[in-house]
Amino acid sequence: MKFPKPHTLKSIANIIASEYVGADDFPVLGMNEIHVVQSGDIVFVDHPKYYDKALESAATIVLINKKVDCPDGKALLISDDPFRDFNKLTQHFKPFQSSNTAVSASAKIGEHTVIQPNCFIGNNVTIGNHCVIHSNVSIYDDTIIGDHVTIHAGTILGASAFYYKNRPEGFDQLRSGGRVVIKDHVDIGALCTIDRGVTADTTIGEGSKLDNQIQIGHDTVIGKKCLIASQTGIAGCVVVEDEVTLWGQVGVKSGITIAKGTVIYAQSGLGHSTQPNGVYFGSPATEAREKFKEMAYLKKIPEILKKLKNS
Repeated sequence: MKFPKPHTLKSIANIIASEYVGADDFPVLGMNEIHVVQSGDIVFVDHPKYYDKALESAATIVLINKKVDCPDGKALLISDDPFRDFNKLTQHFKPFQSSNTAVSASAKIGEHTVIQPNCFIGNNVTIGNHCVIHSNVSIYDDTIIGDHVTIHAGTILGASAFYYKNRPEGFDQLRSGGRVVIKDHVDIGALCTIDRGVTADTTIGEGSKLDNQIQIGHDTVIGKKCLIASQTGIAGCVVVEDEVTLWGQVGVKSGITIAKGTVIYAQSGLGHSTQPNGVYFGSPATEAREKFKEMAYLKKIPEILKKLKNS
């Protein structure tokens, strides 16, 4: 998430009432999670296991819960609770805006686009040309939808990320300030849910087709011409490359990459990255032909045991 204008290290420290290491006028351009940070961004880290990853990342400002040596060309924000203060920054730069109309006055809707009754279109939403948004679709703030997109009834775009910190008093949610971006020629079925990014975008690539009742987690990027069948669930921060097919009831673990041309058969549970054009099946999913061989061998076990008994 880039800020509307550049800020200084001192001004950011004042927002969260933290100490800092670096020049008062050190430039701060935005804030992002570790997997999408760029120069000028703030990244937060609150566990020693991940200190080095954050300090060595592309981020030039590290919000951290311990005074450490500051790498050259970077700055530190010292906080007793980086998770809390990252939320404060999200709330400051991307606060929740309530709506009192079904279609926000700030929404931009293209030519020849049809919005069916009982839809909600939030603040700063952009919908392209020749789209059809069926009844009871909810499109949260800042969502971007391209041209020739069809979204069927009951789908929700832009709900908060399922991202929590376990504290003694209960679960604390990381606030979501990102967006959902739907590219051109995408079809989205009924009752799908696509969560917004925490600080960046959850993206559905051009020409991809989603069946009914699909969940896509925060910051996941779906490539071009992908097919995703009903009841598939994809966790956050997954990269699905172009021309991937996921059949019904597939479950996908967070943080992995599904390579171009991959096919995952129905009811599989995928917990690892795949190879291009691979075909996978099972839970945990493995290469499909090997899995089918295993299943064939298992069927032979009673016959083998019978022969051993009679020998």
